[in-house]
Amino acid sequence: MGMSVTQLLIILVIVIVLFGTKRLRNIGSDLGGAIKSFRSAVKDGEVDKKLAEDDSDKSKEKAPSEQDKV
Repeated sequence: MGMSVTQLLIILVIVIVLFGTKRLRNIGSDLGGAIKSFRSAVKDGEVDKKLAEDDSDKSKEKAPSEQDKV
């Protein structure tokens, strides 16, 4: 049911013939850059979420103490 090494090599040769090595290299570098950008955006989103949670925790701690002063 699975693909053998020979079948994968035949598909690879066909793809190289159709697109050429230069175009495949460009596609690979573009795909790598997109993945890198996506990972950094996800990481930045997690950092922003953590900072927002920390700020909300601090505001919850301050709110009861301000009400106690009144």
